[in-house]
Amino acid sequence: MAKRKSESPGLMSSAGLMRYFEADETAIKLNPRMVVGACAASGVAILGLNLYFGLWP
Repeated sequence: MAKRKSESPGLMSSAGLMRYFEADETAIKLNPRMVVGACAASGVAILGLNLYFGLWP
């Protein structure tokens, strides 16, 4: 009997994913807590400067 060929081409379907993950190595990695902390700190600083200079009603 002849051997059955596999239905899913594994190498062809994963080639795009491999290119995606290889390109991801050069990205800057930030901790989500650092992003939330920076946003909160900048918000507090803006509110503080508004209160200090009397721009807040």
